[in-house]
Amino acid sequence: MSNNSTCIQPSKISYMALPIIYTFLCIIGLFGNSLSQWIFLTKIAKKTSTHIYLAHLVTANLLVCSAMPFMGIYFLKGFQWEYQSPQCRVVNFLGTLSMHVSMFVSLLILSWIAISRYATLMKKDSTQETTSCYEKVFYGHLLKKFRQPNFARKLCVYIWIVVLGIIIPIIIYYSVEETTKGEETKCYNSQMELGAEISQTAGLIGTTFIGFSFLVVLTSYYSFVNHLRKIRTCTSITEKDLTYSSVKRHLLVIQILLIVCFLPYSIFKPIFFVVHRRLDCQQLNDLIEIKNILTCLASARSSTDPIIFLFLDKTFKKTLYNLFTKPDAPHLQPSD
Repeated sequence: MSNNSTCIQPSKISYMALPIIYTFLCIIGLFGNSLSQWIFLTKIAKKTSTHIYLAHLVTANLLVCSAMPFMGIYFLKGFQWEYQSPQCRVVNFLGTLSMHVSMFVSLLILSWIAISRYATLMKKDSTQETTSCYEKVFYGHLLKKFRQPNFARKLCVYIWIVVLGIIIPIIIYYSVEETTKGEETKCYNSQMELGAEISQTAGLIGTTFIGFSFLVVLTSYYSFVNHLRKIRTCTSITEKDLTYSSVKRHLLVIQILLIVCFLPYSIFKPIFFVVHRRLDCQQLNDLIEIKNILTCLASARSSTDPIIFLFLDKTFKKTLYNLFTKPDAPHLQPSD
């Protein structure tokens, strides 16, 4: 396989469709997430752990949406820029790197929301006679922490510190060492699209987090279904139907998000890294096109999250409704 810039050429999908899609996603994403963040920070008086997770999720979403213009202009002009040009470095760090890091953070937070919602179920039933000692201990020592606002704040802050602590050295190393290697001449090239050695390693680690997040949500959902089936055989749950259906809906929404947006990306990315060395230029171009489309699909979740919040939190839904119908309505109390 040739490793020069002439081997990798963007198709019409890359340099025409993707900039338009990223621009559209950026506009609706920045508006929706900015409005959501304003509601979480100023309009909800008493915040539950869910509100804290969602506020940090919105922060990650805003970073993803802020990176979208850089991604769009990279696909539009990257094949014209010189590889070592300032604009190429800017779109690489503020576009590609920022977007992927923020997506990984948002995935972890989505997993914690799933655990928190499952903990809501366990809280309702941990005192029941039908609940096993294992379930009582599991909730009492682990799950209930995810529902505590202080724990939620610390957990979110820690993940940002860890991510930044890992990614900043990578940025420094990449800018000093890896971008000076190779024979690339144009910004849109195989090294930018495939990543250098350390970038590929970081990408595989991130993909592992995606798989971990998916397994957490999947486990939470099926644990809930099994728990609900057991309770139905032992006792009447008529008075709890709303709580159960709410938790089930929350977990199902998150699961669908991961399946539609992230599962294709997380399956394809390891395959991409394994097989790209054995492909000719045309096959590599086709593979890169698929990667870029799946990356765009994964980032689209950040723009659509404000709509999902309507399903995840009743307080957010009521506050948003009152915002457009009763401008002077008092702060609502959480319904977690």
